[in-house]
Amino acid sequence: MATDIIIQSAILLLTLAIVFAIRYVPKTPTKHRTDHRATTQTQRHLTRATQLLSRAKSNPQRDQSQTLAKTAIAEIEKALSISPKDPTPHVLKSLALDLLDHKGSALRSLDLALASTRVKSLPEKERLEALVRRAELKLAVNKKRRVDSAVTDLEEAVKVSDEMEEDGIKTRAFCLLGVCYELKGMRDESRKAFEEALKVEPDSTMARQGLERVSLS
Repeated sequence: MATDIIIQSAILLLTLAIVFAIRYVPKTPTKHRTDHRATTQTQRHLTRATQLLSRAKSNPQRDQSQTLAKTAIAEIEKALSISPKDPTPHVLKSLALDLLDHKGSALRSLDLALASTRVKSLPEKERLEALVRRAELKLAVNKKRRVDSAVTDLEEAVKVSDEMEEDGIKTRAFCLLGVCYELKGMRDESRKAFEEALKVEPDSTMARQGLERVSLS
């Protein structure tokens, strides 16, 4: 009788161990493999999209350039279907839409990339570039209505560029700030912004022309 009880107890323990192994042990490695596969697939689509956009920008034939940009968007959409919370596809989509002259849609894509739910996972350099690019698009879409919003983006970009020492992007940010202040009739602030751009990049044509324009007005 005692032997039967021991055997039954051993069988019960073995059964529980098997159930535990089936239900719990595979979860972590399976999830890890799934996440890794999704990341790899997303990166593959984004790499293709980046290559297509590079070719689109350098292609002098408008029809061919737009075809490449549309193909890039198709790759970006595949990436978004796999990783909808990733901000990078939205940044790339904005570039592709801008090449297609869909500036309003390009601006909306950057809004999605810089949304609070996504921006934390965006690398600082990409965030800096996205802020400056969004300001450019805001001015292109509607200067008068969006100039204040553009100033907010550019002021943040200047702060970020100070921490990263990204001189090229900082020059663009200061130049655009100068343009924004000029649009708002703030001549002193505009002049200071163009002067700051020249301190960063003395050979900046945009900064020099802006400073001359403001000084003459």
